[in-house]
Amino acid sequence: MHQDNVPPELAALVQQTAGGFRYIHSPVCSTSSGTPYLCAPGVAIIARPQTNIGGLAPFLQGFEPSLQFENYLQDPHALPPAAALCKTAGQLCYASFGPKRTHNKDAARYFQNILSSGHGSVLEHATFSFLLYGISRSVTHEIVRHRAGMAYSQISQRYVSGSVLRFVERPEYTADPQLHHAFEMRIDRAAAEYAQTAERLMALQQEGSSLLSAEARTDLRKKVQQAARSLLPNETEAPLIMTANVRAWRHFLEMRANTHAEVEIRALALRIALCLSAEEPILFSDYRFLPQKDGVWSVETDTPKV
Repeated sequence: MHQDNVPPELAALVQQTAGGFRYIHSPVCSTSSGTPYLCAPGVAIIARPQTNIGGLAPFLQGFEPSLQFENYLQDPHALPPAAALCKTAGQLCYASFGPKRTHNKDAARYFQNILSSGHGSVLEHATFSFLLYGISRSVTHEIVRHRAGMAYSQISQRYVSGSVLRFVERPEYTADPQLHHAFEMRIDRAAAEYAQTAERLMALQQEGSSLLSAEARTDLRKKVQQAARSLLPNETEAPLIMTANVRAWRHFLEMRANTHAEVEIRALALRIALCLSAEEPILFSDYRFLPQKDGVWSVETDTPKV
């Protein structure tokens, strides 16, 4: 389905896996010392709705034949899974299965009525899960403040060794050689200090330090890493998996892809909006993408707070 609301230069950013899942990749860079970092968020849809609207058949067959409810399943226009699920949920509320119902070809108008009226509860049935990476610890501290309709699983600095540490460069630093150089020096130093501290803590542990004692090998590593992580800056990458329903995603985009949002989190929200618009253009067709002076596009809609 064509994305009329997405500028071509932004639509070109979205790629698609063999299974049809949308993503925007962020490549890994490294300093001359080999410290890895990313300059932009990476987002990938890893789960989306799978619908079986045909499961309504026994239910629809139980009504008076003159109502023609069974014909509901004969609609020749297929909808993307999330739109199909949400539309069916909405039409169940009014038993709108007969000939006068809104057909799939008019689904865009149907959802525009839902958005304009603010009755977004039917949007809560469809969920999407994203892998988010190339994002800093400071950004994820903001993300996890969104609670209703959201679920998170984030990397743990207690259980993950420094060998997988990566960092994130802010947009302001990438455009200025002096700031960029300072960033690379800073993360080289942070990585080195983390390694040195972890090595010293490990030595103390082996010497029998009571503060670092533990019975299991996993607990031994955790004691070292939970102490060494205090050295890590907010620029440390903190990837997470985030799941939300469509209504919650819309709220997130309206808050975090807004022109007034902090630039780093806006860059992330923009990429999420692009992937969702590609996956479900009907449910996100009301969003407009606007260029900003700082180079990071914003997103807005005439139907916020659904």
